[in-house]
Amino acid sequence: MEKPRLSFWQIWNMSFGFMGIQFGFGLQNANVSRIFETLGASIDQIPILWIAAPLTGLLVQPIIGHFSDRTWTRLGRRRPYFLFGAIASSLALIVMPYSPYLWVAAGMLWILDASINISMEPFRALVADNLPSEQRTQGFAVQTFFIGVGSVVASAMPYLLSNVFGVANTAPTGEVPPSVKISFICGAVVFISSILWTVFRTKEYSPQQLAQFNNEKYEEEEKASLKGIIDDIKAMPKTMVQLAVVQFFSWFALFAMWIYTTSAVTSHIFGTSDTSSAMYNEGADWVGLCFAAYNGISALAAFALPWLAQRTSRKFVHSLSLIIGGLSLASISLIENPSMLMLNMVGIGLAWASILCMPYAILAGALPAKKMGFYMGVFNFFIVLPQILAAGILGFFTRWAFDGNTMMAIVLGGISMIFAGLMVFMVKDEDEPNRAGEQASVQPVSV
Repeated sequence: MEKPRLSFWQIWNMSFGFMGIQFGFGLQNANVSRIFETLGASIDQIPILWIAAPLTGLLVQPIIGHFSDRTWTRLGRRRPYFLFGAIASSLALIVMPYSPYLWVAAGMLWILDASINISMEPFRALVADNLPSEQRTQGFAVQTFFIGVGSVVASAMPYLLSNVFGVANTAPTGEVPPSVKISFICGAVVFISSILWTVFRTKEYSPQQLAQFNNEKYEEEEKASLKGIIDDIKAMPKTMVQLAVVQFFSWFALFAMWIYTTSAVTSHIFGTSDTSSAMYNEGADWVGLCFAAYNGISALAAFALPWLAQRTSRKFVHSLSLIIGGLSLASISLIENPSMLMLNMVGIGLAWASILCMPYAILAGALPAKKMGFYMGVFNFFIVLPQILAAGILGFFTRWAFDGNTMMAIVLGGISMIFAGLMVFMVKDEDEPNRAGEQASVQPVSV
């Protein structure tokens, strides 16, 4: 018995909540370094303060995945986790920009990231649960579209509030500007609203139905346990191990970009590191606009990548996207006019779209259905570990090897992403629809 194909609008409703999740991430990625610097953090402290985000992901995602695989309630298997995480994330978004001290802001980042991860992890598994193999690339692509849309608005919001609606983007020393505060409040509203849309407009297959779809005999799930988690990690599929290398170097690059772009652009292009100056805040707003641009490109690319993958392969698309993204990231160091940064954002947006789509489409076909949530959570290790490494070493490198030049950390990130692109060719895609004799070519879903 095969899973029925879902309509475009069913996939749309199922993925809509990701817009709110990424709205939260977009505000976090574009503004947290700015908040930390405003509250007195030095350049080499910022990576350590950011370490809260990957550490919470490392702990939360596999645990949530393990438990959600064994959950069945009136709201289904994955949706209870969406809802709880959304409520906690929305509260954290409201509180964070009002933090009076640096340590409070760091603590709020920890809470915010943990809550976002509680919502985010089951979303990946939901696509794999509900879609047949030939629709999974499209399913992850629609998620990528909503990630792009949410990030565009979130990243650009302080700039838009300041330049379109006249909200102040400066504040006294040690205080977060009103444009950032209002942006975080709006983010909380979008987060909870979009999650509620998905919770109430999406159905899930019961454990018995999933067993039928996979031609398996239904058995009661074993209770969650630490031993079960360890045993499943040891049995990690080979494709997942191969993808781990690609993910490691991809996310090292992204983390370097997120934590250092504000400092690099404001100091090297706008010529200031004074966080209370109008020029610094103009540069920081421009970084938010650049982040919005690359996320906008990723939203558009999300629909082009599955089309290209059908005509080549998922591996080719992912490799090409990462190499272009790495070259675009490293070449930021050559830019003098801030407007020219938008060209770099095109390549970075292409890579970001592929990172959010292709690895998961490749991975889903190599995982056992009954442990989909857990392995999707464990896969997050290879997103989190490079971020922890980056948080641990980039501050040292920037201070001592790069003599405080944060732009060199951006270049290092670009090199890392290019290497990730080359390592894609080492991955075995066991569920590649275009491999001869395995599956017929995929037809797009009609709207």
